[in-house]
Amino acid sequence: MKKLVYTLGLIAGLSTLTLAQDGHEGHNHGTEVAPAQSTSLADIKMDKVTHDYGTIKKGGNGECEFKFTNNGKEPLVITNCQGSCGCTVPQCPKEPILPGKTGVIKVKYDTQRVGGIYKTVTVNSNAKSGNVLLTIKGTVEDVPVETDFPQNATPAGAPTEKKG
Repeated sequence: MKKLVYTLGLIAGLSTLTLAQDGHEGHNHGTEVAPAQSTSLADIKMDKVTHDYGTIKKGGNGECEFKFTNNGKEPLVITNCQGSCGCTVPQCPKEPILPGKTGVIKVKYDTQRVGGIYKTVTVNSNAKSGNVLLTIKGTVEDVPVETDFPQNATPAGAPTEKKG
């Protein structure tokens, strides 16, 4: 019986010490919390955020450009450009854009796909305004198939005139 009481007392004592350690939430005993990152001074100003192709033919030119300016006070770094699907391929500048300078984001859409276009490109950067969402829209029309029809040919198996 003494061993049981002694064991239970030991467990209760250790539990109390453990809970006492957890109660110091407001203190950082030897660990530092990293300060929040400062807000970037770079900023991106797009000339346009939507490009309307209108109606284009299948296989037509699916390229467009989105021009922008760094209106901030430090270099603008574009970290990622991502199309909403594989048919929309963006190309962003790799080098930082200095304050007051301009850059271009090129987008190519696969015009082999017939039908309506409504796709987006997400541009991630260090701009204080955050991510930019670019949109392309329009319609791709199928090209009519041209076939050569025979000129006054007599179909095979057709009756012929008797000459008599």
